[in-house]
Amino acid sequence: MKEVRTLFVDAGEDGVRLDRWFKRRWPHLNHIQIQKLTRSGQIRVDGGRAKPDTRLAGGAQVRVPPLPDPPEPGARADQGIDAREAAYAKSLVLYEDDEVLVLNKPAGLAVQGGTKTHKHIDRLLSAWGEGLERPRLVHRLDRDTSGVLVLGKTPGAAAKLAGAFARRKAQKTYWAIVIGFPKPGEGVLELPLVKKGIGDREMVVPAQPKEPGAEPAETEFVTISRAGPRAAWMALRPHTGRTHQLRAHMLAMGHPILGDPKYNTAASKELSGPLKLQLHARRLSLPHPSSGTLVLEAPLSVEMKEGFGRFGFDEHEADPEPFRQGRK
Repeated sequence: MKEVRTLFVDAGEDGVRLDRWFKRRWPHLNHIQIQKLTRSGQIRVDGGRAKPDTRLAGGAQVRVPPLPDPPEPGARADQGIDAREAAYAKSLVLYEDDEVLVLNKPAGLAVQGGTKTHKHIDRLLSAWGEGLERPRLVHRLDRDTSGVLVLGKTPGAAAKLAGAFARRKAQKTYWAIVIGFPKPGEGVLELPLVKKGIGDREMVVPAQPKEPGAEPAETEFVTISRAGPRAAWMALRPHTGRTHQLRAHMLAMGHPILGDPKYNTAASKELSGPLKLQLHARRLSLPHPSSGTLVLEAPLSVEMKEGFGRFGFDEHEADPEPFRQGRK
């Protein structure tokens, strides 16, 4: 495309990120190309400069500059996937209809790509098509967290699903194995979090409510079972969606999640041994974009099965909805 065009954002795409809006229409563009076009001011939203993560409003005008040509037919694009990768992507499906796609995300696979991340869920979505046929991410899971990941298959469905998360209509239940025996065994932790540079990396740490950059964070927790004083199997429900919220909150409680390479203590590292992160997005209930309620559940990952086996936990002992009698 060699001419400048002005396109309007569809009402069903309200709230979508600018870079994802471009990727849906021109899937051959990579993140670096989109960054350069926004940084130089060639891409504009309603006449003003914008960043790749700018959220678009329905009806907004997007200035689209001349774009690089797609690869020649038969050439493999950077984001293209082969038949084996497409089959792998399809093997992750927990549920699918015309509007919703639900995947069982494996531990160790990132949701989105980055400078050094080339294998990720967003790339595998090419298995369902490109452009407007490509499913849209509506929430995220940490790279090392396994479990339920929901996507919208149309702009309208994605907008409604994302809205359910934003309005806290999505009830998320995570399973975790933590060190020690939390007391009290259930409750709600309200503790603001802030991102800070700790040593050579960025971490999320407890903050004072009025501290610059601090965001409110609330986690409901219930102890399902325990392995004596060594470890506890817990159900966690985030009422807010902060980065690394569950991991940071459990560390702040003095009961870090086992296998966590970042939010840990000397004691939790020793007890973890070879275990990977013991955090699993087990269950998710949220309104379907058209009607009714979706109740989705992901089987235990290999990593979680290792933890359950080590401490003698049996997944069948758990109440599917451990917060039913708890706080709203």
